[in-house]
Order: sequence, then C-alpha cells, then structure tokens
Amino acid sequence: MLRVRCLRGGSRGAEAAHYIGSRLRRVFTGWVQRSFWSTQAATASQNTCAADDNKVTSPVPKDCPVCSYNEWDPLEEVIVGRAENACVPPFSVEVKANTYEKYWGFYQKYGGQSFPKDHLKKAIAEIEEMCNILRREGVIVKRPDPIDWSVQYKTPDFQSTGMYAAMPRDILLVVGNEIIEAPMAWRARFFEYRAYRRIIKDYFNRGAKWTTAPKPTMADELYDQDYPICSVEDRHKLAAQGKFVTTEFEPCFDAADFIRAGRDIFVQRSQVTNYMGIEWMRRHLAPDYRVHVISFKDPNPMHIDATFNIIGPDLVLSNPDRPCHQIELFKKAGWTVIRPPVPLIPDDHPLWMSSKWLSMNVLMLDEKRVMVDANETSIQKMFENLGMS
Repeated sequence: MLRVRCLRGGSRGAEAAHYIGSRLRRVFTGWVQRSFWSTQAATASQNTCAADDNKVTSPVPKDCPVCSYNEWDPLEEVIVGRAENACVPPFSVEVKANTYEKYWGFYQKYGGQSFPKDHLKKAIAEIEEMCNILRREGVIVKRPDPIDWSVQYKTPDFQSTGMYAAMPRDILLVVGNEIIEAPMAWRARFFEYRAYRRIIKDYFNRGAKWTTAPKPTMADELYDQDYPICSVEDRHKLAAQGKFVTTEFEPCFDAADFIRAGRDIFVQRSQVTNYMGIEWMRRHLAPDYRVHVISFKDPNPMHIDATFNIIGPDLVLSNPDRPCHQIELFKKAGWTVIRPPVPLIPDDHPLWMSSKWLSMNVLMLDEKRVMVDANETSIQKMFENLGMS
C-alpha cells in the first residue's frame, strides 16, 4: 500500500513538530532537528515552520489529492496493489541474494512463470477484502492497472520478465505533495512503474508533483556477481561488514527502504538500496527534509517496514531480532521504542521473499486505528495495550 493523502487537521503532529524537535536539538544537534511534521502542520502552520528555519517548500495546493508527511496521520486515500498475473522473477544474482537457499530450486525451475495459482487466488481475495475494509473505514482506494508480467523484455544490458504490481510501497514514495518513483534494483522490477502511470498522471494533472529517480542500467556492474551467500552465517558476516549484492556502480533504491517522520526521513543501506541512491534522495529532498541512514543487525536487509516501523509521534516498533545500531539516539531523544511480539505465522509458510516479521508491517489508519494481520493475535493485543483499535 502507499499512503497518498492524509487528513489535513485533527493531528497532534503540529505540536510534536516543535516539542520533539526542540528536544532532539538539545540531545543531538544536527542529527535530527525536527522529527514530526503532520499534514496539518504542512498546510495550516507553514508560516510557523518557516520562522523556525526559513527552508520550507511552497504550500501544497489546496485541492491537491496528494498530501502526506508521515505514517500515522488520518488516512484519506491510498493505493493498494494487485497480485493478478504475478510471476516468479528469474533467478538472477540479486534475486539469489534476497532469497533463502531452500527456495532457490523453486526460482530456478519457475522463473518467468506464474506463481502457484492457488496462492495467487488467495492473495487476490485477501487484497480485495483489504480494500473492502479500507472503504468501510472511509478511505478512498486506488488500484494499479493489470499487466501481463510474463512478457520478456530486453535492454542493451540485460533481459528479464516482470514480477507484479502487488506492492506500491516498494516503488513509490510520497513526500508532502510529491510522488517519487524509485529506480528499483531488481531487473524483474525494471518496468513495474507502468502499472501505476495512469494513477500518477491523474494525480499530476490535479496538482501533485511527480519525480522519477534516475533509472539504473542494471548492467552486470551494479551487482557483485561473486556475492557469497551459501549460508545464513555468510549473510550475517557480510551484512556486519556493510557488504551487499548491489554495488555503487550507479544509484539504486527501493522506496520501501525509506520511512517518514515529517521533515526527517530514515533509510537503511540494503540489498536493494545503495549509498548512491541514498545520496540522490538526500540531495533531491534538501534543504527541506533530512535523510538519515540507520542500520540494523540484519543478515539480509531489504525494506525497512518489518524492521523499524514508525507508528506515531515519537513511537516506533523495533524488531527484536534485528536491533537498530542507533536505537539509543532515539531513546535519548524521547522516543518510545516498542519490541513487537514474536510472529505467530507457522514456520512452514512459503514466504518466498519475505520474513515472518511481516506481522509488524502494519498500516496506521490514524493514531488510534491500525490494520494488522487477522491471524497475528499477539500483536493485536500489543496495540490494544497501547490504546489502539
């Protein structure tokens, strides 16, 4: 899912922008100056923000359908992906580095073909029900176009087939009234943006900003062709050394490696996001936003939501299996750090490219309502204890 628009008003983010920001400045001058900027603060309190640092973007157009600065303001509109026609990505080096050995035979055998039809049928049904729930909660739901992902394509540097348009959060990032198309790092996702072009053009025609990051060639030089990943121990050792399958040959990043807290945006270097990609984002968003690199004890980092998920002003879920190396900075700045419970998903579930910790990759409808997996009763209880429904 991708948060496109949040309610302009009714959030306490405006107060948090000043209160938390001042605390952070006292504790870590220059690291994080203002943590939280709500949609209300952006549209109704812009003069106050400008008085603070005189580096604020132009006001968001009043009728712009895109306006979102964090992960928790009341949700008005969202893009939800679709699993129709989803295909197994070809077994290239970057796919190998992001999957576990027990699945390699599956990718080698079925790369370029459809995922198991019974799995796709269930996925489509679950996503449709998710859309129904969101609509019943008053949220406008947009869907990408169905595309035949089995079509083979070729560039001067590689050939591949596609994968899916199931995860708009992976490829699109909303910062204020701007939609940023991520360049991606998997060859199977090179043309994934096509499924969203109709929606993005409509948003653009209605006032939103639209930026496409430089598209990488995805030539062989972007990947460490000899990346040693035959065991989990190898992955732990490489991650600790800061070594990943993607090189610094050219910028690449997935949008899902970034998470927003108003003026401050946090990102991890991962298997799909390199430092050149992070630097491109830093320069593109400066001086109005600050991009901070954080890291984790994670043998295979790819997308931040199931590792470090900001769910409210000064409130973050931090994966106990993948502790954040900079967590003390957040605690000293006044953040509440919550360790979510161990996921209940059974070990024999075919997660393909994911981990059990999808349980903490939740969708905040506002500060008091959250959408979670129906089977993950322990994390439901955790949210209830936090006063959320």
